Amino acid sequence: MAQPVFDRLVRFIPKSQGSTILLGQPVDGDIDVGAAIRGGQEVLVSVFSGKSVLNPGAKTDRIEAISRLASPLAQEEVGTIRCIGLNYIQHAKEVKMAIPDIPTLFLKPETALAGPWPEPSIIPQYTAEEKSADYESELVIVIGRVAKNVSEEEAMDYVLGYTAGNDISARKSQFAQTQWCFSKGFDGACPIGPVLASTKAIPDPSKLRLRGLKNGRVMQDCGLDDLIFSVPKIVSFCSQGTTLKPGTLILTGTPAGVGHSYDPKEYLHHGDEFAVELLPTIGTLITQFVDESSTR
Repeated sequence: MAQPVFDRLVRFIPKSQGSTILLGQPVDGDIDVGAAIRGGQEVLVSVFSGKSVLNPGAKTDRIEAISRLASPLAQEEVGTIRCIGLNYIQHAKEVKMAIPDIPTLFLKPETALAGPWPEPSIIPQYTAEEKSADYESELVIVIGRVAKNVSEEEAMDYVLGYTAGNDISARKSQFAQTQWCFSKGFDGACPIGPVLASTKAIPDPSKLRLRGLKNGRVMQDCGLDDLIFSVPKIVSFCSQGTTLKPGTLILTGTPAGVGHSYDPKEYLHHGDEFAVELLPTIGTLITQFVDESSTR
């Protein structure tokens, strides 16, 4: 893959016009876009000529301020979302499970995709009745070109970049079933953002630090050097016998500290706010949770 023409990209609605979504790179290369927007700070963006992170075009002279953030990729771009389970050593210890020999893979539908704050994450009535909605802070890999049967050595040639994600899960349903697609596949159960950071900006994702904060309280805190399966291993594994199209998302697993592990349980409820913080470079994905019944 050619060297990316960007360091970090955002999809956003500008303050200067209605609902048109633009693409661009934050003017301030160090700003945490998600945290800044949540805090009411103005974020300026150098607009790119393209409309998609998969074909961003070139940077123009146009500067716009963000009115509203959107998901780094549109729903129609991601296809089926792939997710790796049990991929942190500390999380395996937390749930008292053996370190796996091969990655555990499950799927979310494209309708699970959601964007950052202020887009809310809806807790479905089914899950709200169970009172077991949970968070999982994760690094997300974004595939940049068609990949099939790639080796670990060549896997990074197919990675466009990274963003943050939250694998929202309904624990009661998850533990009642052997397959997880239902309990983790509800509409909006995969918010991602706030930016797409290129492999140029993050040459070694194992140097990132991941934190999950519920209403400002740190629940998860772990370096990505704790991953059991590396990014190249994950990409190679997912591509075996399977075509990964550009825009494919791969969630790489969550560290210890999920809500289910606490006593009492730290599940998500109406009005809660959860932040997935991936520093440096990617920033903070913030999601506010609302019950489905409140949206009717």
